[in-house]
Amino acid sequence: MLARLSGILEAAEEDALTISTGGGAFAFIVLTPRTLAEEMADRVGESVTLHTLTYLEASAQGAHMTPRLVGFASAEDRAFFELFTTVKGVGAKKALKAMTAPIPEIALAIAERNARALQQLPNIGKRLAETVIAELHGKVERFAAGEIIEAKGAVGAGGLSGAAQEAIAALERLGETSGDAERMVRRALEVAEDLGTPDEILAAAYGLRGD
Repeated sequence: MLARLSGILEAAEEDALTISTGGGAFAFIVLTPRTLAEEMADRVGESVTLHTLTYLEASAQGAHMTPRLVGFASAEDRAFFELFTTVKGVGAKKALKAMTAPIPEIALAIAERNARALQQLPNIGKRLAETVIAELHGKVERFAAGEIIEAKGAVGAGGLSGAAQEAIAALERLGETSGDAERMVRRALEVAEDLGTPDEILAAAYGLRGD
């Protein structure tokens, strides 16, 4: 497996980079998340390094397999992609299309069980978002470390995390007004700051309702 590729960036398309090596003797087309391709667009002509892996893509008829090279800005991003593609229903092609948000943000949504945020990604519907959370919750925190710290700070500063917002949405579906739902969630978080999932917040909010 080709783990790393360094060379001159010849072209940057929507979801692929062309990198030449060996003084131009070889050129590799490397599939990337759209966010990375956009970041690299102004570096054409410069030397770049990508952390890569190869997967086999079946043809429509399944008669043959085509090797595809995928690249990322860091080994950590590549590791997230490999973990993401272990989820049933998320192949390499779908994962690349879905990764239109920064990886730490996607990891944070999974860590907070924020299915609504995941559904904003291309090709990720409600059922698949729930599957991603079920299979990867508890495994992605290291990819979202900075985002988690920022989210906790936002709660302390008066903002609400994704988990809290999801709890508010659940309360609204259960008949609470938007204002009452937010007040219930904020009160629950004031009493127990370690609540981490929408279900925990929801249970605590209802538990305090009669107090």
